[in-house]
Amino acid sequence: MLGRTFVASLLCLVHTAVSAEERAADQSALTLFDNVRIFDGKSDTLSAAMNVLIRGNIIEKISADPVPVDRRASTTIIAGDGRTLMPGLIDAHWHAMLIRPDPAQAIGGDIGYNNLVAAAEAHATLLRGFTTVRDVGGAVFGLKRAIDEGVVDGPRIYPSGAIITVTSGHGDFRQLSDLPRRIGGSLTRMEQIGGSMVADSPDEVRVRVREQLMQGASQIKLTAGGGVSSPFSPIDVTTFTEAELRAAVEAAENWGTYVSTHAFTSAAIQRSVSAGVKCIEHGFMMDEADARLIAEKGVWLSLQPLPEELRQGFPVGSIQRIKADQVWPGISRTYELAKKYKIRTAWGTDVLFSSALAKRQGAILASLTRWYTPAEALIMATSANAELLTLSGERNPYPGKLGIVEQGALADLLLVDGNPLETIDLIADPGKNFVVIMKDGRIVKNAL
Repeated sequence: MLGRTFVASLLCLVHTAVSAEERAADQSALTLFDNVRIFDGKSDTLSAAMNVLIRGNIIEKISADPVPVDRRASTTIIAGDGRTLMPGLIDAHWHAMLIRPDPAQAIGGDIGYNNLVAAAEAHATLLRGFTTVRDVGGAVFGLKRAIDEGVVDGPRIYPSGAIITVTSGHGDFRQLSDLPRRIGGSLTRMEQIGGSMVADSPDEVRVRVREQLMQGASQIKLTAGGGVSSPFSPIDVTTFTEAELRAAVEAAENWGTYVSTHAFTSAAIQRSVSAGVKCIEHGFMMDEADARLIAEKGVWLSLQPLPEELRQGFPVGSIQRIKADQVWPGISRTYELAKKYKIRTAWGTDVLFSSALAKRQGAILASLTRWYTPAEALIMATSANAELLTLSGERNPYPGKLGIVEQGALADLLLVDGNPLETIDLIADPGKNFVVIMKDGRIVKNAL
């Protein structure tokens, strides 16, 4: 009788072969978007009427003149009728494994269940028009592989792997009963599932960074200061030493990629920048000096217009609600500083433990009009976020041009029933307004 391991391996090989054949067939397929107006991800106006030809997963031709195609079975012609063709949206601060479960389930629940609900959420994310996400913390490598192999539908994932934190830092969800930590001892539950890893010295940091890179991380995420959701992590605390941050930066740069840090306060921001960190997440308690420093050093600022519902999701009087009340007032000022100093700004959502809020992903993007024009907001969620993704260098899992509509770019596209540069709220109702969604040249939704 064949052993289970052999049978599993055989089934895996069969699936891989079928997937490879399907992918080869896809590369010869043609799709023509006829009579569309283009938001290219960089301009603040739509183009005149254009025709866009996709071959395989690449935009091959954009022309105002009719594009002749062989009207064979493998050619799909989509009548745009003047609708808007735009790049797929990119969320630069996402946690695919932490959307649908509650905190207890995410940390201590069944791993198989967590992966299944994450796959379901990934499919929903794609149908909201988000064809790429930058995952900045969580055990997402398996989900990414399943999406890339076509097992499930979902966005492209740029994974960080486990959040790297310190004892009592943001991301340390251990209980007091788990203490004391024995260096070199057994891993806690949150570490075993790959959600976050504790590192309390430069040497430990190097190990944890290299472990994430070994698994396929495209960038590394550390928590340089306190956070809202972690139970033993005060907002004002600065966690990693500069030597520890430098160890992470060095290990990441040896692999040709970069480090991003969770940082609210001036101390956490300044220490991160001094250590060579390339992207600051949040920064909601920064001041003018911090903004000038970030701008001068060319560091990215990954911001999120956190909705009030996220803060109200924490019980009144809880430590998490108290910490959220410290952070939320700084959101608007941080956006104003980012604009004033022309900081390289990315956009994301940072939705946690709420499928209801995840459904509002597009509405959260639209809320950027408190500070930006619709065009500026959409540019941020397409070409600007794509530029941030290129910092992964050789660790980029999806080489090619993302976030733009131009010849030679990857075919991640949305056909919108209306003009989002005039009415950005169209993206808040993707089920109605995104009539075609294409990812990597494959149509995943066609409501026409």
